[in-house]
Amino acid sequence: MSRSLKNRFGLILLSGTLLGAGGLACQPTDKPHDYGQQRPSVDDLDNRDRGLQSRDINQAADQMAADLLSDPELNRSREQWTIVVTSIEDKTRDKSFATDYDIFLQALKARIAKQGRGRVTLVTNRDKFYNLRDKELEGGGKDPFGQGDGGGRAAPAAVSPDYAMTGVVRDLPRRGTIYYQMEFSVEDLKRRVTSWTGSYEVKVAR
Repeated sequence: MSRSLKNRFGLILLSGTLLGAGGLACQPTDKPHDYGQQRPSVDDLDNRDRGLQSRDINQAADQMAADLLSDPELNRSREQWTIVVTSIEDKTRDKSFATDYDIFLQALKARIAKQGRGRVTLVTNRDKFYNLRDKELEGGGKDPFGQGDGGGRAAPAAVSPDYAMTGVVRDLPRRGTIYYQMEFSVEDLKRRVTSWTGSYEVKVAR
C-alpha cells in the first residue's frame, strides 16, 4: 500500500473515531432536553395549549406589582398601606376553559409581599383569619364558660385593612380569538375611592 493511501486510510479511521466520540459526548445532553419537554418554563407559551397560560399569570403579576409599587400616592404615604386581597369577579362569557382567575391575584399578592416590604402590609382575609384562629388556638378563642354568643371573634391585636385589592376579568370571544381584559384595583375602605388601578390585556387563539 502506498504512503498516500495509508495516510488517507488513517484519516478515515481518525474521523470515524472522532465522530464516534462526538456521538457519545452528545448523549448526556438528551436528559436536559427531555427534562425541558416534561418541565417547560412557566414563562414560555406552549403550542399545545389554548387560552390563557402560565406566562400570562406571571406577566400580569410582574406588571401590576411594578405599577402599584411605583404609584405616587403609595410612595408619598407616611404610613404603610394595609391591604387585604379579596377575589376576582369573573365576567367572562366564554366558558371553554375552566379558569380560577384568583390565581392571578395570588401571584400578584406574592410579588407585593416580596417587593413591597416597608410600604405595604398584607392583611389576612377576615373570615379566613377567624376560622384559622378558632381551629388552631387552644380554646379556639371562644368563651371558655360557654356563655353568651360564644364571643370568639374579638382579636384586640388584629390589624384592620385600610384597602382591599380586587379585580374583574372580561372577555371578547370571537371566531378565532378571545380578547381578555383584567382590571386590578386597590379600593380605599375608609374614603370609598379607588386608590390604584391597573389592567392586563391579551388576545389568545381559540
